[in-house]
Amino acid sequence: MDFTLKRTAQIVAALLLIAAVTQAIYTALYANEMYVPRQLLWGIEGFLFVVLAAFAGSAMVQAKSQHLGWAAIAFASVLNIVQVGVGLTMFGPFFALAGEVETFVPAKDAVVAFSFMVYNAAKVLLALAAIVFGMAKLNDGAKALGGLTALVGAVAFITNALSMALGRDFSGELPLAGGSGVLATVLLAVCLMSAVRED
Repeated sequence: MDFTLKRTAQIVAALLLIAAVTQAIYTALYANEMYVPRQLLWGIEGFLFVVLAAFAGSAMVQAKSQHLGWAAIAFASVLNIVQVGVGLTMFGPFFALAGEVETFVPAKDAVVAFSFMVYNAAKVLLALAAIVFGMAKLNDGAKALGGLTALVGAVAFITNALSMALGRDFSGELPLAGGSGVLATVLLAVCLMSAVRED
């Protein structure tokens, strides 16, 4: 089956939107102290990012421009696969051990910290993609969408970079890094829906 750049970009946009929705659902359930089906949500995300890596990589070599943006999406997908994999395979055993043996608490904390480090790195890359495609839309005349996407992308880029450097608690109780990252992802997807023309 042959996928044109336009079709590939639309698939990437759809996958990004679905991933953003799953992250929003997880965050809402967790914040309201409700039951979170981690295996289901993270399993879906893992699958989405595997497919997203392939399609974004395909778009990267098909495109005549915005290669940096496509590369950022592809590598962010790979990092998200790692992050989800850590959560699914390591959180359970390490949390269980830390609950029984106090000396395992630092190891559990290290696994969580590593997971968030990878999470923020992926968000930095998606924010970079949002800046690239937002600027492209801005140059095409879509000033509102392009400007907003680039601006939110810049905020997400900075806050997630700070979270990597200073730790995820650098902004206190405000979810600046994660929230801006998810919003940048949504806006990036909206840009991709219409940004690519047939070559």
